[in-house]
Amino acid sequence: MSAPMKSGERARAILDEALRAGVYRSTVGAERQACAALNVKRLLSRDKGDADTWYPTDLARKQVAKANPSPDQNDQAAKPGVTIRRIDSIDSDGRLRIVDRATVEVIKASIRERGLQTPITVQGTIDDARVKLGAGKHRLEAMRELGETWIECFHRDVDDLDRELWEIDENLCRAELTPADRALFVARRKEIYLLKHPETGAGGDRKSKRQAVGLIEAPTTFAVATAVATGRDRRTVERDASRGEKIVDMALHLIRGTRLDSGAFLDRLKHVAEDKQVLYAEAALADEKRKAAEVKENRRRQQEVRHAVRLAHMAHVASSGAATAGKVGHKFPIIYADPPWKFSTRSEVTGGDRSASNHYPTMTTHEICALWEQIGSPAKQDAVLFLWATNPMLPDGLQVMSAWGFTYVHHWIWDKEIAGNGYWGRDRHELLLIGRRGNPAAPLPGSQPHTVHREAKGRHSAKPAFFAETIERLYPDMPRLEMFCRDPRPGWTAWGFEAAAESEVA
Repeated sequence: MSAPMKSGERARAILDEALRAGVYRSTVGAERQACAALNVKRLLSRDKGDADTWYPTDLARKQVAKANPSPDQNDQAAKPGVTIRRIDSIDSDGRLRIVDRATVEVIKASIRERGLQTPITVQGTIDDARVKLGAGKHRLEAMRELGETWIECFHRDVDDLDRELWEIDENLCRAELTPADRALFVARRKEIYLLKHPETGAGGDRKSKRQAVGLIEAPTTFAVATAVATGRDRRTVERDASRGEKIVDMALHLIRGTRLDSGAFLDRLKHVAEDKQVLYAEAALADEKRKAAEVKENRRRQQEVRHAVRLAHMAHVASSGAATAGKVGHKFPIIYADPPWKFSTRSEVTGGDRSASNHYPTMTTHEICALWEQIGSPAKQDAVLFLWATNPMLPDGLQVMSAWGFTYVHHWIWDKEIAGNGYWGRDRHELLLIGRRGNPAAPLPGSQPHTVHREAKGRHSAKPAFFAETIERLYPDMPRLEMFCRDPRPGWTAWGFEAAAESEVA
């Protein structure tokens, strides 16, 4: 049994836990006394709304960092200068770029899984009650939305221009910036750089009313320094700066995120007189809007034409195929059927390209059920039915099987390799239902096929020959009927709207 913890040890353990987690909850009297003692020393602060919730102070972080650091702070040694600060003490308004919601959600997921990997940067000292965000707006927003109170950060006691440079450089390192974004950011970065290092300028920078701030030794020219800071090619930096300097900000903001936000358009725009650039951009945007409306109208007209062609095609297939359909004069022990299920699409105009009705006349489930007696109930007393059904039509397939006098016993699966459409899932397989009537012979042991066959799909609704060939192998010497036949096979009796007249037709 371990010895009771002394008051000094308990206080140290509490302080270490508060620094590690950013908060500490006292639960027993001894812990409350230790927390109160640390509060007197200004190492813990008490939550105003909850007397058992305590937060570490900046003084505690400083003292523990200097002597006898906790394991968590040893981990921070790999990130020199990292401290933790209350999120509500960080001002983040007035940013150059608005928050992207998708990026915040991705960062939140990463933080949940691995924690915050990269500290943010703030402008100010550890002792400042409030600081300004330098870099890390999306990380800060993600931590706020996750309900975190504290965040790791680097404190930098610099001026407002340097803080703006952090934000610009962090954005310039990102691949998702548009050409207009890059032009705005690089031009502003050049303006700040020349204010801080006027000796590197050779003319060409924007006029600014700001005064040069404290000079430090300039490492090199703006283009080279920016290329090093952002990982971009020097010529790319010069190109972006040229666009940003020669195009007025209002014109750049107009086209940001539009179809005109491209390098080619910016290069045309920068040769327009500055006092006409906004009008030029507005006219170009209006022209783009007009073109988009024309494209939309042309697409609508094309869809109507295609829809009319589909209707004519359907009528032709129905009238020409009806000549090969009729009564079946024999009874068969093996029946293979691919019913023309009637599907509904969201739009008869825009969705008809994917409709089965575009390719052959379809039938309702009730019509398919009733068809059996109309064509002469072509099954022997002992018979096997192989019936195709899609995922959403599975209940219909079983209904048809029952109406035709068969009992479901099994099914095979066709894996089409590539997923298609679907409301509850993207379908990539169809089902070949197997039913029996009376007492037909099942396949011999060892001859049964695997229940899943994988093969890429071909033309609309066409089934792989593998399944018909498998039925032939299992029942080689028995009469076989293929219903709704599209491509008659040797040795089969064919019945259907597309069965050829010269083939063996029922």
